[in-house]
Amino acid sequence: MTDPAALPERLRLRVVALVSAVLPSITPVPPSLRKVAGFAPARRARLGGSAIWAALEDASFREHAAVQVAVVPPSADDPVDTAARAWLARDEGWESVVAEVAGSLGEHEERDEQSHAEHARLAAQVAALQAELSAVRAEHREELERAKADHKVLRQRLGEARGVLRAAEQARDAAYAARDEAVTAAEAATRTAEADVRRLRAQLDEAEATLAAGRRETRSDRDAASIRARLLLDAVVDAATGLRRELALPAVSGAPGDAVEAALAGVDAAPSSSAPATPALLEQTLALPRARLVIDGYNVTKQRWPNASLEAQRSRLVAALGPLVARTGAETTVVFDAAESTVRTAMPAPRGVRVVFSPEGVIADDVIRQLVAAEPRGRVVVVVTGDQAVARDVARDGARAVPVPALLSVIGS
Repeated sequence: MTDPAALPERLRLRVVALVSAVLPSITPVPPSLRKVAGFAPARRARLGGSAIWAALEDASFREHAAVQVAVVPPSADDPVDTAARAWLARDEGWESVVAEVAGSLGEHEERDEQSHAEHARLAAQVAALQAELSAVRAEHREELERAKADHKVLRQRLGEARGVLRAAEQARDAAYAARDEAVTAAEAATRTAEADVRRLRAQLDEAEATLAAGRRETRSDRDAASIRARLLLDAVVDAATGLRRELALPAVSGAPGDAVEAALAGVDAAPSSSAPATPALLEQTLALPRARLVIDGYNVTKQRWPNASLEAQRSRLVAALGPLVARTGAETTVVFDAAESTVRTAMPAPRGVRVVFSPEGVIADDVIRQLVAAEPRGRVVVVVTGDQAVARDVARDGARAVPVPALLSVIGS
């Protein structure tokens, strides 16, 4: 009974059914069965039975299949299942088990051929109906997906329309409210204007009467008025002097025509500089509203701590800027040159102080020029640097260039 062709049809079908049930878990799967392994379990034995039976001629594949079939619990009291498993496993005594079942099945083979043929026909009809049902279901799913997509688009359009409607209603209500408010304000302004006109007329009459009486005043009265005017003028002059002292405004030098005259003479006009001249004036400048302070980091640190490491220089400068920023409130940025480095170290900074490393291949001087150029004209921007080229460039952009010693005197580190 070792010849596969000698097995009864029913026993062969049971062997194929057992192997098809575990086919995806058999490793390796022969190339001829890879497509069959992707079928649904119910279709493997029906559509790939011949290929499975042909592959079982390979002893290695049959042994792997027997291992996987052994994991599946056997059918209780089913001699055909027992014989099929014995044929696959080929354990000791398997031939007698297969021969006994094959003998009993041989008697029913002829009777079952007709029923098998009918079963095959019915199975083919069921398969055709299942395929047709699958196609109908797929078509219904596509229609459902299209309907869902249309529904989603309609809901989105409805939401957009509702939003537009709400915005229009809000705009209408706002327009009505603005109109009512404008009407009310106009009425109130009209009443106020009428009252002001009446009051001004009364004041005009009173002023005319006062003027007539004033003309009749004596010279001493005119002298008293002159004294009062002089006192008022002195008060204004004192107030202007105090304001100039409070803002520490520097004296104005030069004239607007200096640049034109220098150009006509072929000489470059000296650049106008409004940089703070003293540490005290620098701190007062930084205390102005919305002041901006940009510092050339290594240009400052290498003058103050030339023997310290770069990391120590950065830490000392940033820490020393904390009290100055706290006093003045100036928005402060320290730019360190990292053009030749790929490492950007994150370091803590006091509140109001930002630390910037120049990008790879870009020097700190260019970053400072970009920061100053980005600021609007008229804002107080102070740049601390010892590089004269940078100082000239930022001065042309409206910034105030300050030498390094002035900053070191302010921070006192």
